[in-house]
Amino acid sequence: LFVTNLEIPIVTTSLVAITNDLGDVDNIGWVISSYLLGYVGVLVIFAKLSDILGRKLMMSISLFLFIVFSGGCGAAQSFVQLTILRAFQGIGGAGCFAVATAMMSDMVPPEKLAKYVANLSAVYALSLLVGPIIGGALSSNSTWRWVFLINVPIAAPALAILILAVPPNFPRHGQPGVQQRTFKTLLTTETRGRLDFLGAALLLLATLSLTAAFEEAGSQFAWKSAYVITLLVVSGVLWTALLLRERILTLRASVMEPVLPWRFFKNRAMLSLLLYDFPLSFDTNQSDISRNALFLGGPWFVAIFQLPQRFQVIHGSSGTMAGVQTMPFTFAAPLGSAIASILAKKGPAVYVVILSGVLQTIGFALLASVPVSTSVPARVYGFQVIAGFGCGINISTLLLLVPFVVQYRDKAVGMGAVSQLRIMGGAIVLAIATSVFNSYTGPLLAEYMARYSITRDAIYSAQGIARLTAPDQDAVRNILARGFNKQMIVLAAFAGAQIPTAFMLWRKEHIRV
Repeated sequence: LFVTNLEIPIVTTSLVAITNDLGDVDNIGWVISSYLLGYVGVLVIFAKLSDILGRKLMMSISLFLFIVFSGGCGAAQSFVQLTILRAFQGIGGAGCFAVATAMMSDMVPPEKLAKYVANLSAVYALSLLVGPIIGGALSSNSTWRWVFLINVPIAAPALAILILAVPPNFPRHGQPGVQQRTFKTLLTTETRGRLDFLGAALLLLATLSLTAAFEEAGSQFAWKSAYVITLLVVSGVLWTALLLRERILTLRASVMEPVLPWRFFKNRAMLSLLLYDFPLSFDTNQSDISRNALFLGGPWFVAIFQLPQRFQVIHGSSGTMAGVQTMPFTFAAPLGSAIASILAKKGPAVYVVILSGVLQTIGFALLASVPVSTSVPARVYGFQVIAGFGCGINISTLLLLVPFVVQYRDKAVGMGAVSQLRIMGGAIVLAIATSVFNSYTGPLLAEYMARYSITRDAIYSAQGIARLTAPDQDAVRNILARGFNKQMIVLAAFAGAQIPTAFMLWRKEHIRV
């Protein structure tokens, strides 16, 4: 979990170095989005496969994929290669997260789960704290390639320990009547018959087409372009086909296990969420959690990606310094996660979730109000703390609540679905925020690009801005700063949307962990 979580923040302070080496700043978001696309598309699938094929096997496959494609990313010679390899790296990372969280809930009794989620948050904290700094240090003092290569010597021992220490039938090892899992038993007709291949394919393609549409809209293609509209229509058709497929399988009581059983969508509140937010949810209580997960993903992921870029491009910070300047946010988030795990155990969880939405809205609204300047006002660090603490609260709380609101057999898929919604929301809102930024800054920067015969790639980098005269440098940085502020407005809006949905957790007898 450390290296898969590290892979997100460590890249944020390396984007400028990657752009300077490989170019193609128009598509730099794909370094992030390709990882997220691979990640978001398979979380539920890996969780379900771990139920059928076993936790150990799926965790081993996930770690192997993550290690191999991390090495591939470090050796990439073009932006296209890096983007493709990042997608497969994301698939491995998703499997690691989905199966590892399921294994944690298998090992821990419910009354102690809050404590272990807090421990998990501590691991998350370490990756968030050191990620931007390591990324900045590696890209500034060595090469950005080590941002990816560093995963190999860290993850390889974890794979070896997993193979040697975890029983093959975990978590049902030692139980009477449980058949020993071997590759021969896994390849039987009976086992293959339980796998919902078509449902998994529909889920993957529906998620990818929806996220890709938002990624390209406003950047490479206009929102009204045939490309974007086609992807959105295809995504809608695929989601509809997926729901029909899962309903038929569930009602037939088939041997095949639906990747998303229809019982997940059987109530009016859940159906309302599906139509409005397009999440993948469970029963009435779970729908509330999943909706918040979708809204949470946007502010959280966009902030950890965009804040370091602002410090580098607008304020001229090095990669290492940008990581340090982002530490108030990255430190407050895991701190909020740890405290939330404790608070949720002492009182109704709904209060904790509402508090998260309020703090995020306030924090991002304050970040959007930062004056346009090339200097860094001290209050920016305080605003980061407020926003980061709010994000951190729900990072642990939503995941912690899943085992308490779903059936035991749905626990792994439930945790995977909440995580998938969070990442999908992050990928979509990242695309929206990037589109807002590009749409605002592009026309205003066109004059300077023409005057200096400078490419768009260059003018969005610190090195490119340095080629301008001093007055024009200030003007360009002011334009970019206003673009970043508009992104914070988008995040504040998504954070605010969490508040009314949090009240859907309100019950006469509140959920307690």
